[in-house]
Amino acid sequence: MINTGINQEKTALILVALGAFLIPFMGSSLNIALPSIGDDLTGSLILLGWLPTVFVLANAAFLLPFGKLADIHGRKRIFTYGVVIYTAASLLAALSPTIQFLILGSFLQGLGCALIFATGTALLSSVYPTNHRGAAFGFFITAIYVGLFLGPLLGGFLVQNLGWRSIFLFNVPLGLILLTLIFWRFKGEWTGAPGVKFDLIGSAIYIPSLAALLYGFTDLANSVGQMIFIAGVVGFIIFLWRERVFPDPILRLEDLLKRVSASSALALLFINISTTAMWTLLSLYFQDLLGLEPQITALIISVEPLMVALLSPVVGRLSDQRENRIFTVSGMLVTTTGLLILSTLNLATPLPITILGLVLVGVGIALFSPPTTNTFMGSMKQANYGMASATLSTMIYAGQTLSLGILLFIISGFMGNVQVTPANYHLFLSSLNIAFLIFATFSGLGVVISLFMSKKAD
Repeated sequence: MINTGINQEKTALILVALGAFLIPFMGSSLNIALPSIGDDLTGSLILLGWLPTVFVLANAAFLLPFGKLADIHGRKRIFTYGVVIYTAASLLAALSPTIQFLILGSFLQGLGCALIFATGTALLSSVYPTNHRGAAFGFFITAIYVGLFLGPLLGGFLVQNLGWRSIFLFNVPLGLILLTLIFWRFKGEWTGAPGVKFDLIGSAIYIPSLAALLYGFTDLANSVGQMIFIAGVVGFIIFLWRERVFPDPILRLEDLLKRVSASSALALLFINISTTAMWTLLSLYFQDLLGLEPQITALIISVEPLMVALLSPVVGRLSDQRENRIFTVSGMLVTTTGLLILSTLNLATPLPITILGLVLVGVGIALFSPPTTNTFMGSMKQANYGMASATLSTMIYAGQTLSLGILLFIISGFMGNVQVTPANYHLFLSSLNIAFLIFATFSGLGVVISLFMSKKAD
């Protein structure tokens, strides 16, 4: 341990915020680049689909083992490894001669992102005193949503003017800046459980089980997807049984099942289920049904992450001084209201009504996220900050995947595997209305769950 002075706090915040920006920026800009990649590398739709899939699955599946490794070997060390792997993988992807080589690069990027995200909030919790963590988490969440905001806009600009390889090259200088800051300004190390034995067998069970769970859920309409999902469930049950008997598990169930930890983790899961698929639904609604251009659509949808980015630092600072439940409950209520407004969309809905719904969802997420992150991390022992940080990120990724899986299930039930055309607009609108009502229900359940959080993170 070393002195955690003001300079260390600021450096940690810059490092973690930059790392948090890279991941959503890469994920959202990669989707913009897929058509150009397919044209250049003559990749099939299936191979192109694997690019974002391996990025997300690698990111989600490795988080928890890397979080435990951070507690054992040092949170800064694991974060640094992540930056090195992510930067090298970005360069590798930019130079890819084939689509298969690019898929490998995307997988390695996801692996690097897992190392970064597994340790981000753990580093902030290690460096910042308890009464200033809310503000730090607020800036951390702002960085995530700035990445989501700029990904489609800046990614689209780079792809259109400099080619798809430029979005991967864009990450390289940012990675080098991060490494320079780490070695030049960020001194010392933070561990929670040095010398503890790492559960290699548990990790080997967990990684493919979680990947199968998440991937299988998005493909439940097919028999292969159902079998993959069932295999993931079985593997996850075996993993949970092992974690109960192993002396130093990668997931401490007794800590996670405490009232405060469980309620805040579930609320984070539910808000991500409620809001992730919104972008896909509204993108199709604006472009296919209303005939808006992609750039106009991106600008309208970006209202939501922009609100989160602008308000999160203020909310985080206020949550250090006031009862967290005021923010978490009101945040879920505002989000639910926004989703209910969006559930009424039809061909005649005025655009300001849709924007109002987006604004409310963004405000709700901003009110909810920093204090909930603060509450969850504050409910964990310092020795387990890495595990806690990884668990937090896993809940977010699981929520995002479940959200998209629910959406696919609803659309396939109403429309089947067809394109959106004027002949089936009414079916798509029915899918949209039902989906937003279901997401609003999850958000409403989050209101109830948020009531069980403690008054302050401790």
